[in-house]
Amino acid sequence: MITVGEPPEHVLVIAKEPRPGRVKTRLQTRFSPVVAAELAHAALTDTLEAAVSTGLAVTVVLDGEAGPWLRPDVGVLAQRGDGLDERLAAAFDDSAAGGARGPVLLIGMDTPQVSEAQLAAVDFTGVDAVVGLAEDGGFWALGLRHPHPEALLGVPMSTATTGREQVRRLRSAGLRVGFLPSLRDVDTPADAEAVAALAPASRFAARHRRAVAELAADAAPADGPRRVPALDLFEEALEGALVVAEHPGAVLPLPARRWTDEADVVDHLLLTRCRGTVLDLGCGPGRLVAALTRDGVPALGVDVSARAVDLARRRGADVLHRDLHDPLPGEGRWGTVLLADGNVGIGGSPAQLLRRCAELLDDDGLLLVEADPDPDLDDVGHVVLRSDDGQRWARLPWARLGTEALLRYALPCGFTPLEHWEVGGRVLLVLRRGPRTAAVAS
Repeated sequence: MITVGEPPEHVLVIAKEPRPGRVKTRLQTRFSPVVAAELAHAALTDTLEAAVSTGLAVTVVLDGEAGPWLRPDVGVLAQRGDGLDERLAAAFDDSAAGGARGPVLLIGMDTPQVSEAQLAAVDFTGVDAVVGLAEDGGFWALGLRHPHPEALLGVPMSTATTGREQVRRLRSAGLRVGFLPSLRDVDTPADAEAVAALAPASRFAARHRRAVAELAADAAPADGPRRVPALDLFEEALEGALVVAEHPGAVLPLPARRWTDEADVVDHLLLTRCRGTVLDLGCGPGRLVAALTRDGVPALGVDVSARAVDLARRRGADVLHRDLHDPLPGEGRWGTVLLADGNVGIGGSPAQLLRRCAELLDDDGLLLVEADPDPDLDDVGHVVLRSDDGQRWARLPWARLGTEALLRYALPCGFTPLEHWEVGGRVLLVLRRGPRTAAVAS
């Protein structure tokens, strides 16, 4: 029960529907999309249990659809807004519109180690806002006595200084700020391991233990090659090792040499179509971002490979080590998004990936995408990566799309084809995003 002087009136838990491929995508560098979603489900369940145990009213602010996984004793609000800053501000506004008159505490689903005692200790006595900073530089909790959208909108999210900037903005708005204990968010496999160790009795820790045991069983050598994370083989290819990708009816080496070289003539033909600020998804070693930067074009790359990010930064490219489904800077304001080198296949769900591109682009923004030379190809599923010695392998969710298939996925997401050309054995398309109301919500 609450014993502090002035507790919050309401706890909001901002969350994504725990659907495979949509949540905790950075965990997929080690775990499958299904396991990553199950870990997210466990984390959300632990968080809601701690919040409900305080006796406070609890509402999930949800991105996605509610399902049987959601507790019946919590309310649901739909997330609204484009970037995370807008969604946080809207959550406080909607809570007040729903009748909350006292302080409101908003927490994420990424800290399953949070306890009833920690939430019960939140006290607004003498302060207008409380902040729980996260170890990665963000924040896991934000409480406001009253909604203050001006103190949230425009704060850059998911950076190493987000928490510090949020505190600065609160103070600039004249608010007195109190602090909660710092906690570690679960974003990466290393985070998951550390948090599971901090809360060994949690549902999250139990599911993590099973996931690790399942991986160990998969990796145990028997009569065949040893299974390893796909990211390991990808990074070996960047270092010069021969790694092949097995598709139905084809075995092709990963073209790592092209990724690590400078942008070629065909790349530059693609880049001439860019407008405004450019976001390269799955940028690898950053050859396209580096080429744009040299031409004075504001550009940012995103990749899940630490080795690729390191190589990109060495060549002067501005690159984030992040999954493209995680919050990104400038959501809804990018002029161009790149999906080169067949990256329309990332995650094995083209519809989901194209919806994400639509979220990132501004109205009338451009999506520059590379398709498979076979115009009718629509291969959604997995590829198998194998090391050159045949002793290690990984199964990777992926998709290969020709032009016709790509357009079938893109049109329902609000994209209109503008240009299509073939050069040097590569097929390139320019698509334009329609007004935001035209895009289909995920």
